[in-house]
Amino acid sequence: MKLNGEENAETLTSANNYATSLFVLRRFEEAKSLLRRLLPVARRVLGDNNVTMLMMRSNYAKASYKDPDATLDSLRETVATLDELEPSVRRVFGSANPTTKEIEGDLRNARAALRARETLPPGGGKHN
Repeated sequence: MKLNGEENAETLTSANNYATSLFVLRRFEEAKSLLRRLLPVARRVLGDNNVTMLMMRSNYAKASYKDPDATLDSLRETVATLDELEPSVRRVFGSANPTTKEIEGDLRNARAALRARETLPPGGGKHN
């Protein structure tokens, strides 16, 4: 970011790669924080249908639903994001692309996480 600025396409790609590394290390809150800050920049600079932008949104959603501390509201937002994202990814990558298949799986998993959280008894998990 210091070299090229945060509005540079290469910087945004690198930031997304860094967020992916944080996700793999299960540092979900750090990954979400980075992506939350850069998603508006990426949307403005790259546009909604840019590959990096789509992957940033996907990574944010994935970090949200895989986070064991995710709130019910966060899981709802994640499902809504993936519902919105899936048709764009299908259009950009194609139906048979592994990225499309991965996002379809993420959507199924996020829905399952949401259903599981919604069925927890009071006090059995985070509810807001």
